[in-house]
Amino acid sequence: MLIGITGAPSKGKSTFFSAVSMVDVPISPRPFTTIEPNKGITTITVDCPDKQLGIKCNPKYSVCNDGKRQVPINIVDLAGLVPGAHEGRGLGNKFLDSVRNADALIQIIDVSGKTDLEGNFTDFNDPVSEVEFLTQEIGFWIEGIIKRSWSKIQNRNLDAIVTTLTGLNISKKDIEEIIQDLGLSSERILWNESEIHDFAFAIKDRCFPIVIAANKIDYPGAKENLKKLKEKFPDKPIFGTYADGELALRKAAKAGIIEYHPGDNDFKIIKDVNDKQKEALEKIRKVMKENNGTGVQQVLDYAVFNLLNLIVVYPVSDEHKFTDNFGNVLPDAILVKKGTTAIQLAEKIHTDLAKSFLYGIDAKKKMRISKDHVLNNGDIVKIVSAAK
Repeated sequence: MLIGITGAPSKGKSTFFSAVSMVDVPISPRPFTTIEPNKGITTITVDCPDKQLGIKCNPKYSVCNDGKRQVPINIVDLAGLVPGAHEGRGLGNKFLDSVRNADALIQIIDVSGKTDLEGNFTDFNDPVSEVEFLTQEIGFWIEGIIKRSWSKIQNRNLDAIVTTLTGLNISKKDIEEIIQDLGLSSERILWNESEIHDFAFAIKDRCFPIVIAANKIDYPGAKENLKKLKEKFPDKPIFGTYADGELALRKAAKAGIIEYHPGDNDFKIIKDVNDKQKEALEKIRKVMKENNGTGVQQVLDYAVFNLLNLIVVYPVSDEHKFTDNFGNVLPDAILVKKGTTAIQLAEKIHTDLAKSFLYGIDAKKKMRISKDHVLNNGDIVKIVSAAK
């Protein structure tokens, strides 16, 4: 799974990326600070069953504090996008080639309105225009892919469209559903310009779900702009974010100056600090109190659990002690799609487990489950197979 951080230049994308990944990247107010995509690993927050079960877990690939587990996911900071990117303006081709691998996008916008769509400083740029232009650029890009291959699609069937869109993160089933929803023909494709456009933009919605991080919420006028954004786009997920503050907090926590866990709405100073440091931290605290945190972790969690519709399950080898073969308690937290069955989990762990699947065990309920049993968020599951 890969989450892409995107948006116009100079909106705070690299700051957001550095905050969630703790990867040092160039951060600058000039446009196109990011040219090559920066890749890293971040985490999303889930409720670990250890607290509920009265046990202490020891995760292999994540951290757990007071029943809150940080599960790792891949994230990429994409090059800044400007209007006309689908025609090759700015770093458009580089961005659009990179975005095709993302499962979901976090769009960073400047909710203060102090930078325009080109990334230049301005007195005011309506954040509404930022929200609209990204989806338009991606939609026109997909439309261009289809039109450039139209001679290979026209008069042919569904398979021709599927072949054309092979490079996008979309299944044949999704394409079939979109064609059906739009009332288009798939037996013999003779779509007009309007139908091609509608199909391309529907593909965009299915391929690239977006959550909006309305960044720089600490700036004057930002709250009013955020309110207007939510009124303008009531169906879009929009969160006010303070990426600068989140980055400072995570660095301070790493240095042992404060106690702070991603997603918390406050922090605790645990080390002596000078007056300048204390003033900076108290400024961050003030913004957090006004906005119920920095919003950064909430955006990540929304992308994974709402946009991608994922749940977390915990595979174990011993359903009584909740351990793996080495005695590690709840060692793995695996993200899977809602609706995943026991045998699909087995296949995700190892193909041999699925091939020789006998049954599963719900470790919480101590109950046997079939291969078609649909898993729930937080389930602890043992897979029993005939594999040696």
